[in-house]
This record gives sequence, C-alpha cells and structure tokens, in this order.
Amino acid sequence: MRIVRAALHQVRLPLVHEFQTSSHRKGFLEHLLVELTDADGATGWGEVACPSDPFYAPDTVETSWLVATRYLLPAVVGTSAEHPSQVADAYARVRGHRFAGAGVDTAAWSLWTALQGVPLAQALGGTRAEVVAGVSLGIEPTVDDLLAQVQFHHVEHGYPRVKLKVQPGWDVEPVRAVRAAFGDALLLHVDANGAYTDDPEHLRALRRLDEFGLTMLEQPFAPRAFTTSAAFQRDVVTPVCLDESIDTLDDLRTADALGAGRVLNVKVSRMGGLTTARAAHDLAVELGWPAWVGGMHEFGVGRAANVALSSLPGFTLPSDVSASEKYYARDVTTPVTADRGVVRVAGVPGLGVDVDREFLLEHRVRTAEFAG
Repeated sequence: MRIVRAALHQVRLPLVHEFQTSSHRKGFLEHLLVELTDADGATGWGEVACPSDPFYAPDTVETSWLVATRYLLPAVVGTSAEHPSQVADAYARVRGHRFAGAGVDTAAWSLWTALQGVPLAQALGGTRAEVVAGVSLGIEPTVDDLLAQVQFHHVEHGYPRVKLKVQPGWDVEPVRAVRAAFGDALLLHVDANGAYTDDPEHLRALRRLDEFGLTMLEQPFAPRAFTTSAAFQRDVVTPVCLDESIDTLDDLRTADALGAGRVLNVKVSRMGGLTTARAAHDLAVELGWPAWVGGMHEFGVGRAANVALSSLPGFTLPSDVSASEKYYARDVTTPVTADRGVVRVAGVPGLGVDVDREFLLEHRVRTAEFAG
C-alpha cells in the first residue's frame, strides 16, 4: 500500500451516562480519528482514544493532536509498506506519545486489510467468531446508584463480567454490596487506576477485598510502583492486573520478573497500536499471564479494532468491548452490538464497521489534512 493522504479529525460525543474514576468525572469524550487513504482510493481508520486531561496517562487530546499533526501524519504520507506493522518505521524517532501512534498504526491495519480483502481479526491471528464482553462501571454517588447500574448491565443486558472503579474510601463497602446483591455467579473485578499507595490504611482496605472472590484487582498502585505491587501480590490471593504499568513489552518482562502481577490488561491505545498490542498478547501467552483487551470508551472505530484484537486465542478473560449503546446514543460508525454480553467478530474485509461521515462532520471540532 502507498499512503497518499492523511487526515485527523477531532470529534466530540456526549456519554449516555456520566462516568467517574478515582481521578475525574466525565460527561463527554473528545477523541481523534485518523483517516489514511491509499493511492487506489481505499481508506483506513484509526482512533486516538486519549483522555482530555493527563490523569490516566501523560497523553491528552492536545498533546496527541500536536504530535500527530507535526510529526506522525506528515511522516507517513508518501510512504509505501508491504505490511501495516512497517508504517510506524516512518516515525520511529518519536519517543512515547503512544496514543497518537496507536491511531496511525490502527488506521494502517484497517487500510491494509481492506486492500487485501481480509477481515482485521483474521489478519491479526484471531480464531474466534465471537468474544465475551464485560462492562466497566464508574464511581456512583451512592451504593444504591451503583447497584442499579449493575442490575441494568449485568442482569438486564446479560454482561457476565462487571468491573467497578474504586478509590480510597469507596472500595470495601460497594464491593461487599454488589457481591451480596448479585452473588458469586457474577464475574467481578475492581480497578483503582493507581489511586492507592503503600500507606498502611490503603493496604488494609485492599487486603480486605480478598474476601469477595474477585477475578482481579486492577492497577492498585501508581504505574511505576512495581516493587510495591510485587510485595502486595505476594500478600494476597486475588490476582493483581496491570494496566497503566505496562506500556511496552519490556514493562511486561519487568513485571513478570518481579512478580508484580498475574494478569495483563492490553490496551491498543496505551501500547501504541495493534502491532504492539498483538505482540503483548503473544508475550503474555509465553509468560503464562491471562490477558484481556481493555478499553478507553472508544468510538466505533477503536471499539471495532478492540473486538478484532479480542478474537486472539490468548485473550481468555472478558474484554472491554461492550456495545456502542452503553456509552453513546449514536456512534460515528455502524454500532458495535452485543447479545447477552457476546459480541460478534466482523467477518468482512477491513475494520468491519462503516464510518458515518455525515455524522462525523456534524460533531467534528477541527480537522487537519496532509497530502503528498
């Protein structure tokens, strides 16, 4: 393929339900959509699913826009590649800024698979026709509000796994309430987004979560706190899942050597794209770490890529690939749908969803184009 045009679109969509983590609350999302066009006129799409603020990671919408428009997209326009994994060579000198890189890398995979006439999942090495999805629920004003959300998503819509956001002061009691209300059949895990430290009060609260039969405790400590995480993992039965800690394959090797966790959350955005995410899947299998695909509340472009990635055989736990309607009343693509918590893997060439360009333009904040 030869990339002759690139465009970056900043799009803003409201969430159907406000979402709160340990760091912030949000009622809408602004993501960047990457559009790459081949010399034959074919188009591939990718998503830069970074937050607006630097609370989850250093990357933001503004930093990703800067890096993508100044360095990444000008570098890829005019390049030719036999395989999508080669496109990143054009901007290999850029350090970090993985969210921006993920949008370009995913768009390259989308374009290449469309040109080859193969589904994205198949090109990545996927083996499943459908994947099991889970939902992620934010911190609610009250425990009753949280129970209503679990009832809606788990019981009424059939998602088998529920992830609860926690923070110091909102941990043991909400988890106890959910477990008591919905029983042991519910696959339940919690995500702290690094909100805890080695303060004795924090550690006591986290240890108490051991009694609730959680499938995992995700990212309890700061991203670089490998030794703290390792000490805690030795002290509890619940597997620690690492998310923000694992940006690169070397991070995973370090975590494995230290015993800092037992489960891996692979996020396309955090790891710089489908190329590295697929390699992380392979390494997790080699190291014996159960893995799953996490999400960043992606629009349909990124969500479809996550579904395709989730079809790989090493992703043995429910992934964050719930239906588009959980987050958006209307998506920028044909919606990703779920039936009782199961999502079909697209079997058509390319990304597997169609971009609604008219709707995209209605909700576009700004755009930049490059040609060569």
